Amino acid sequence: MTQNGVLNADIVKGQINKNIYGHFSEHLGRCIYEGIWVGEDSPIANTNGIRNDVVEALKRIRIPVLRWPGGCFADEYHWKDGIGKRENRKRMINTHWGGVVENNHFGTHEFMELCAQLGCEPYINGNVGSGTVQEMSEWVEYLTFGGESPMSALRAENGRNEPWSVTYFGVGNENWGCGGNMRPEYYADLYRRYQTYVRNYGDNRIHRIACGPNAGDYNWMDVVMRQAARYMDSITLHYYTVPWDWAHKGSATGFNEQDWFVTMEKALRMEELIARHSAIMDKYDPEKRVGLIVDEWGTWFDVEPGTNPGFLYQQNSLRDALVAGLTLNIFNLHCDRVRMANIAQTVNVLQAVILTEGEKMVLTPTYHVFDMYKVHQDAELLDLNLSSGTYSAFGREIPEVSASASRDANGRIHISLCNLNHASSSSVSIDLRGLGTSAPAITGSTLTSDNLDAHNTFDQPERIAPQPFHAYKLEGSRLELELPSKSVTVIELA
Repeated sequence: MTQNGVLNADIVKGQINKNIYGHFSEHLGRCIYEGIWVGEDSPIANTNGIRNDVVEALKRIRIPVLRWPGGCFADEYHWKDGIGKRENRKRMINTHWGGVVENNHFGTHEFMELCAQLGCEPYINGNVGSGTVQEMSEWVEYLTFGGESPMSALRAENGRNEPWSVTYFGVGNENWGCGGNMRPEYYADLYRRYQTYVRNYGDNRIHRIACGPNAGDYNWMDVVMRQAARYMDSITLHYYTVPWDWAHKGSATGFNEQDWFVTMEKALRMEELIARHSAIMDKYDPEKRVGLIVDEWGTWFDVEPGTNPGFLYQQNSLRDALVAGLTLNIFNLHCDRVRMANIAQTVNVLQAVILTEGEKMVLTPTYHVFDMYKVHQDAELLDLNLSSGTYSAFGREIPEVSASASRDANGRIHISLCNLNHASSSSVSIDLRGLGTSAPAITGSTLTSDNLDAHNTFDQPERIAPQPFHAYKLEGSRLELELPSKSVTVIELA
């Protein structure tokens, strides 16, 4: 059955904030250490201790914003432990993630150096769970104040005279759980207090981010928005795609067709969560001044056998690519409220875009989706109405195709489409309206495989990568597409 749609190229629905394509790096497992930071003396090629290969790969996908230092780690992180001479920095046990020693060699200066190399915005998460108002206030001063003060003097002692530019600052993380097991009423009051001292210095303007709910905790969103919306610029939402349950998450590879279907079904819940949380936000912020930031999202499976269970290291397959594609389509479609998102996590943790092993690096299928979808960054969301068919399996059904469309600054239109069906190709027919009289030049790329769990390894790093897409034809104003099963496809109309 052909799935019919209409693209109204002359109807703009909003602008897709490039920060929707953001990333998240926590002091967890091998994300920071080995994945990003190797130190200046490492035989692995680096610039000021930061891996060159990882930086270049992230620059290729135009990483717009990077969140750090956590995650659960943020609410036990004391930033002064991570400044000064590295040999003198305090060593601690990373109690959340693997019980390993954290030597604090990667701290504020190193993170800001990383963002400078990447050309991305820093998003720093402050410590509310175990930190003080003074500690958070002084961190902002250390980062952004250019005048005479104790913190600017300390920064100069550590080799940096000029302040940095920092826009995004989170006041706590998961304070309903690992960040303090707080009630929303208590957190809302704490947020109001702490954010008071997250000051703007000079020309730097802080975008204050409140800790929002876990998945479907609508009461948390209601309470915090009601009590603190006027003091925030954005509020967060966390949701992970776990196929079955937290006790039995399943393997990242070697899974069956039912595992595939359930994963797609769970990933699609992001639509419901954003819609319902947005409706609550609308009650207290009808003008949509406050942004929704989904700063932790992605798949969560069992760790790879033989690895530290606290390191959350998992392989990344075509299934992860489909979750990324459909989730990014959902974010695009809700760009009126979703202003940023940060996939968890950048390197070697959960749904990573990059895996490393010593000097080796491999790009995952999820990386390729971010590469394909980078054309949507800061583009205009166009009106695309697609009547998706049904993907039925195991006594349940979900939409078969997920799609979004945008127009970039050069006038090129991009349509991203995910065929979630593991077994069947999908015929899609789109009536192109508002393009003018000349026929567009069409190109495309697709990511797919014969295998459900196709993934790249250090021995076979190119096993799955985007390929040119030719299964289309243009008849008048109608674009006919034949999407392969289990595929992510991006079409360009120039």
